[in-house]
Amino acid sequence: MSPVTTFAPPAVPLPALDRALRERGCAVLAAADLATLAGLPMTALQALAPSWDDLCPDTYLKDGGRYRKRRHACFIVEDEQLRPVPHRMHWQPVEYNALHGGMERWFEPVAPTTIAQPAWPALIRALAKVCSGQRQAACWHVEAHQFRIDTSDGVGRPTPEGAHRDGVDFVAVLLVARQAIKGGETRVFDAHGPDGQRFTLSEPWSLLLLDDARVIHESTPIQPLDAAGGHRDTLVLTFRSAGFLGD
Repeated sequence: MSPVTTFAPPAVPLPALDRALRERGCAVLAAADLATLAGLPMTALQALAPSWDDLCPDTYLKDGGRYRKRRHACFIVEDEQLRPVPHRMHWQPVEYNALHGGMERWFEPVAPTTIAQPAWPALIRALAKVCSGQRQAACWHVEAHQFRIDTSDGVGRPTPEGAHRDGVDFVAVLLVARQAIKGGETRVFDAHGPDGQRFTLSEPWSLLLLDDARVIHESTPIQPLDAAGGHRDTLVLTFRSAGFLGD
């Protein structure tokens, strides 16, 4: 059997980020440019990664799978200041998530020690500033999701709901790690036309930034490279100006 072809992410240089997002509805940044955007050394980003070893099982999966672990937290960014809000549910309407929409899902909170890392607020503030450059907002309501998709059952599904929008203004997907897996291809499609692209995020702390009104996205299932299994870790940040979904 011939190997599966993978496509490199269409990364843009940092000065071209705003233009690419405005013209295409999505943009990819390499890890070094993300660190520059957030004003961080790479070591600060890498210091976040061990917290993915302490995520909790997602007990809401309707397909009966055991492949997803996660933690969740919410914040408001206003005047470039970040403040946490009391722990709350994650909720999406069925129009955006046909599989898990309409459910009040209460996930374990992101650990305080993770939020206290310098990279955590720096990343959220920096990406909120990029969002404000695209669309004016009095403040941004931010949901943060730490995900680990593993191959304990042979196959893990990063997006079991399929190609979707999240019902927010912008979505940031940061790859934290790929460990001994194949698959996990990112696919981004024009929400109102036939155009699309596919690529595989492989560099830790590379970024995919999406204008949620203009594109839909998904990631293909992952499989282990060997009997020891593997996983894919991501940090997903959503930015919405009109309050949190479900309010």
